[in-house]
Amino acid sequence: MTAVGIDGMEIWTGKLKLDLAETFAPAQGDDPGKYTKGLGLHASSFPDVYEDIVTMGANAAHRLMERKGLEPDDIGRIDVATESAFDNSKPVSTYIAGCLEQVYDGDFHHANKGERKFACISGTQSLDDAYNWIRAGRNRGRAALVVATDTALYARDDPGEATQGAGAVAMLVDEDPNLVELSAEQGYGSADETDFLKPNQQFPSVDGKRSVKVYLARMREALDDFASVAGDIHPDDYEMIPFHTPFPGMVRKAAALGYRHIVRGTDVEEALAEEIGYQPDRADFETDDAFNDAIREYTDALTETERYRDWYANAIEPTLEISREVGNWYTGSVHIARAAGLKHARENGRDLDERRLLVASYGSGAQAEVHAETVVPGWEEEIARMNVDEQIRRRHDLSFEEYEQIHDVHNHDTEADVEEFTSPTAEFVFDGWGRMGERKYRFVE
Repeated sequence: MTAVGIDGMEIWTGKLKLDLAETFAPAQGDDPGKYTKGLGLHASSFPDVYEDIVTMGANAAHRLMERKGLEPDDIGRIDVATESAFDNSKPVSTYIAGCLEQVYDGDFHHANKGERKFACISGTQSLDDAYNWIRAGRNRGRAALVVATDTALYARDDPGEATQGAGAVAMLVDEDPNLVELSAEQGYGSADETDFLKPNQQFPSVDGKRSVKVYLARMREALDDFASVAGDIHPDDYEMIPFHTPFPGMVRKAAALGYRHIVRGTDVEEALAEEIGYQPDRADFETDDAFNDAIREYTDALTETERYRDWYANAIEPTLEISREVGNWYTGSVHIARAAGLKHARENGRDLDERRLLVASYGSGAQAEVHAETVVPGWEEEIARMNVDEQIRRRHDLSFEEYEQIHDVHNHDTEADVEEFTSPTAEFVFDGWGRMGERKYRFVE
């Protein structure tokens, strides 16, 4: 069976930066450690005045197509995942295709286009759609373009404000991929939840404590479901585990739960038992509260062991390096985690050929998905051609007053006349409004 997976990917980060420790924390009267240590975030990215989810997605897709030497005829579908859409009918994929047609001789008239919505997990669902389309033989030799693009903006003074971020990830899904092969096996954990939602509103309503619990519960269900079809899971089976990363502090919790879960009944638990005992068994406790207290104590002890710390440093920490500097990208979050992990491996000489990743996606509302990916030989060249470090370095560093201005610019309920902070070059930009209220775009040389 021919391998299907991600042939290449590109990242486009918003061009503005808010330093959380130096700029945001003092203005909020907070200890910088609340953000850098608690949340695990150093900075947030924001779109400039001329940027939005369309320009960021189109620019990432354009860069990917250019370096892969592709023309519109090579693309059979364009799937966009976003929870920042501004139209309830016309999908963002049509806007992105329209942008790309400005710079190519051909067109995407024969490409299937759509928009996926299920909070942050829809980026992975779009990958699944592209994978299934190719597996079904309906692609006619063409590839799929999957774009995850979001501006994760919160209301001012909302507890989630520090986790904001903006950017896009473009992924080319094709046969015989040059980056990772996707597994046929998947695991799901899904339930009707109201942990995070936007009922006819731009800014989310969030139940923070509940959201963490729902995230962890759905991840545990997805792991169980994945194991039911893929077989027993062992931590040594996976080189890295990219998680959905709303902020790195959340991943710390998810990683501890996941590790505890997958080592149960293995040689790893046997080895750890000499130091911290075996995992608590519900049958040994009279009440759920007593059992849950014991589980918490065991998990705390587990995360202090050298074995767990070594595993976390190798399997989890590398996947957080980009997120720390750009914040939450919603649908793109887990995909920048994958990119960060592979980038770290290349820079540190880690051989990942034929090694596997365990990718853990999540979307509020709520659903988690777990699947495996096999890293394809030659992946280093694909990762080396991304320029995300350069993008992060050259962002304009906002003052707090400038942050307030740009927040107003991208607040749909506020009219703000703000000059751009950076100058666009060789990229798509927002160019005003059309006669029916549609957004217009042009390419700046």
